[in-house]
Amino acid sequence: MRANEQAYPQLSSLLDTRGPTFEANRAANLKLLEPVTAALEKARAGGGPKYNDRHRGRGKLLPRERIELLLDRDSYFLELAPFAGHEVDHHTTGAAVIGGIGLVSGVECLIIANESTVKGGSMSELSVVKSRRLAEIGMSNRLPTINLTESGGADLPNQDKIFVPGGAGFRDLTRSSEQRMPTVTVVFGSSTAGGAYVPGMSDYAIFVKNQATVYLGGPPLVKMATGEEVDDESLGGATMHSTVSGVSDYLAEDERDALRLAREVIAHLDWRKQGHALPRVVEPPKFDAEELLGIVTPDPRVPYDPREVLARLVDGSRFSEFKPLYGNTLVCGWAHLHGFPIGILANHGILFSESANKGAQFIALCNQSNIPLLFLQNITGFMVGKRYEQGGIIKNGAKLINAVSNSTVPAITIMMGASYGAGNYAMMGRAYEPRFLFTWPMHRIAVMGGKQMAGVLDIIQRNAATKRGEAVDEETLSGMKQLIEYQIDQQSTALYSSARLWDDGIIDPRDTRTVVAIALSAAYSRPVEGTTSWGVFRH
Repeated sequence: MRANEQAYPQLSSLLDTRGPTFEANRAANLKLLEPVTAALEKARAGGGPKYNDRHRGRGKLLPRERIELLLDRDSYFLELAPFAGHEVDHHTTGAAVIGGIGLVSGVECLIIANESTVKGGSMSELSVVKSRRLAEIGMSNRLPTINLTESGGADLPNQDKIFVPGGAGFRDLTRSSEQRMPTVTVVFGSSTAGGAYVPGMSDYAIFVKNQATVYLGGPPLVKMATGEEVDDESLGGATMHSTVSGVSDYLAEDERDALRLAREVIAHLDWRKQGHALPRVVEPPKFDAEELLGIVTPDPRVPYDPREVLARLVDGSRFSEFKPLYGNTLVCGWAHLHGFPIGILANHGILFSESANKGAQFIALCNQSNIPLLFLQNITGFMVGKRYEQGGIIKNGAKLINAVSNSTVPAITIMMGASYGAGNYAMMGRAYEPRFLFTWPMHRIAVMGGKQMAGVLDIIQRNAATKRGEAVDEETLSGMKQLIEYQIDQQSTALYSSARLWDDGIIDPRDTRTVVAIALSAAYSRPVEGTTSWGVFRH
């Protein structure tokens, strides 16, 4: 018997897979997956058949084909923020940038590619936000970065939203180099103006012959500024930069040769992970991940036991629960996932003082032992009311948020259901910088639910009318409540939040174990070190 088998009890399951609740949940969740799948297909389609055919007609590979050829055979590719820009103003789904983590020459790398079939790869304001998030993931997890570049630069009609924040991208490149995280840039086509600094600030630059053009100002701008007439190649072509300016380190004969050279560069880095977990035999869960669709209800008001989820995620369905008889609306405990140790915090209802205290202590224990954290969010917030305020819900909730804020071990957050109010903060929401944050299609995020907010509005309006000595206009109030409820419901969906990069992507619940495993593996590229230093806890 293995050590973890002896130490960790195996979870049981009370799930009735033939019952009406299971079937109803499964049907509803499959329905919720449909628009997510459609949006993902939209992102993968790039500019669509017309522009894809035009791109291929120039003898070029599509951006996703470049990624496929760059990756090791049978490598995974964990795509990040694929829904950025979905149905947001003038943006396209994916925000004209493809990003993710995959294996190149056996090394986990962050790969970023311009979607050059969408407006020539021009960058919108959400392209900049997405690129910054990808760079943040690369830096926080110490991943070498490979840029597959072909971009027309900033989307000029919207330059006021791009120019100032876009400069941080160059800062990130140079800081990555200073921190010994190499960047390899392969230039397949245009890389103009600010885009010229991407290969210029990278550690390694590979230019494709007769395709790459890299210059601060193209021939028309040079003509206008200086009167000089010059062609693309002599101004900024791949051969010129490889033989004269020295901006290019390698001249590739074609795109496939360029990708071969990128793999060669990564191979010679002799890259080593700095984090080390004790080797463990990986056990599949005892229960089928397919059953996750029948466990979780799309209605955030209906609770479910997170242990049923854990039984379908962790190795061998084995889980060592911490303080199981105390603060039972927050389930805490230790497990392994694909051999990696994890400390898990999973909501089992609203947070009370006891739950918050337990969570804070548990986070401190995991930091003491250098164990990464996995947060499984399904939270409507902290308990309110006279009894709970007098019992110190604020100071106890603050204790949990203090622990979340100052924890230094890698944290991964999965938003399974509701994420309302301060519960979002206390369970490692986006603002608290988890290494990765993914959502399930049934996820809902807001200050509070639509019905609750409409109810609060009703009370406020009625109290205000009473103070003025006026009668309530029931018709107007009813219309206001319907409007606010509709607005909140529309703005709290998983696709709405993912389109605005409040997460790193929506995932099929059945893929959660694999996604978390890749995220943990990436996190171990950097040393996994906890802290025993915390802010002041109010007692």
